[in-house]
Amino acid sequence: MAPDDLAGRVHDARERVVDFCARLVRAPSMTGDEGPVAELVRAEMQALGLDDVSTDAAGNVIGCLHGGSGPSVMLHAHMDIVDPGDAAPWKYGPYAGEITDGQIWGRGAVDDKGCIAAQVYALGLLREAGLELPGDLYVAAVVGEEIGGLGSRYLVEQMQPDLAIIGEPSNNTLRRGHRGRFEFIVTLHGRSAHASTPHEGRNPHYAMSRFLLALRDAPMAQDADFGATTVVPTLSYVDQTSSNVIPAALSVHLDWRNAPKETVPQARALIERLLADSVEPGIRNEVRIATREVRSYTGMQETIEHAVTPFWLAADDPRLLAAQTAVSEALGRQIPIEVWPFFTDGGFLHAAGIPCIGFGPGDPAMAHVVDERLPIEQLLEATAGYMALALHLGHPAIG
Repeated sequence: MAPDDLAGRVHDARERVVDFCARLVRAPSMTGDEGPVAELVRAEMQALGLDDVSTDAAGNVIGCLHGGSGPSVMLHAHMDIVDPGDAAPWKYGPYAGEITDGQIWGRGAVDDKGCIAAQVYALGLLREAGLELPGDLYVAAVVGEEIGGLGSRYLVEQMQPDLAIIGEPSNNTLRRGHRGRFEFIVTLHGRSAHASTPHEGRNPHYAMSRFLLALRDAPMAQDADFGATTVVPTLSYVDQTSSNVIPAALSVHLDWRNAPKETVPQARALIERLLADSVEPGIRNEVRIATREVRSYTGMQETIEHAVTPFWLAADDPRLLAAQTAVSEALGRQIPIEVWPFFTDGGFLHAAGIPCIGFGPGDPAMAHVVDERLPIEQLLEATAGYMALALHLGHPAIG
């Protein structure tokens, strides 16, 4: 199908695509409470006549169009959102789904319901066009992305598409990867004492201060394309609530954004080496990966470890170059290939052996902020872009 035909079909479906996205925004879907949005997605897939529509045990909603014997392609986006906070500063309210000034306003419009709407309609419009797909085409609207990736962790145990298109905001440009994220908790155990007799205790604050300063100045793993590893101390807390007591334990969380190919053991080894040089006798250190108990709206519950791998494709990967050609033709301009500064569920798919390419409508700077909003023209462009990717990336010569 010619690029102008794709754009024309999306133009004809404009009101349906915009209305679906706005309805998604109007349905609150904090992580663990995605059920109402999942029902909207499922109903829209069925109304569009996809060949198969199902909801798995984690609550992911999966639609399919059957194609030929070429590689299978999955369009992937997440249904959960972050807390919008106080509604008062929002121009139209966090769940208004207001359509004005050429934009759709509300929490999740950019991250990540615009991607869901564009991906679902990409499959629906391909079906309406009666086109023969080179390979099977899936769309997966997943749960739990914002706090550990429960949905995608489960998804890759059940499905192994040959290629995944990760829908996250990219201003409709392509992404070939991102760094990973490890969350370490470093705890120093000392000895409690009354603050008036500090010599009787072992105060862990001094050793932690030396460690953090050493960590700030330590050489980090480098990558020419994805940048260096960065480490940021975020949360800190002690085992006391009284200000006149030397704590027996002090913990600090480290947000560790790792360059590709840097592993958890390598990062841990650096932490432990710096601790060995920072901690005096009488202070014991403990280093662990943070975990969290997460629960899906379907009742699935798991302990999630916060260690997300990066994903990346080489700059000259044939699939990436084919994607660039397809989207550039569909949108009528040259589409650049960049990297994301944040991590996505693509890390879980990559770790499971599924190559990933990123693409989605919306400005990444609009994610997680007050007055989040998505330009309608980007939503429609993304729909045509996803259609083009589906038609081109399922060919055996590419996959």
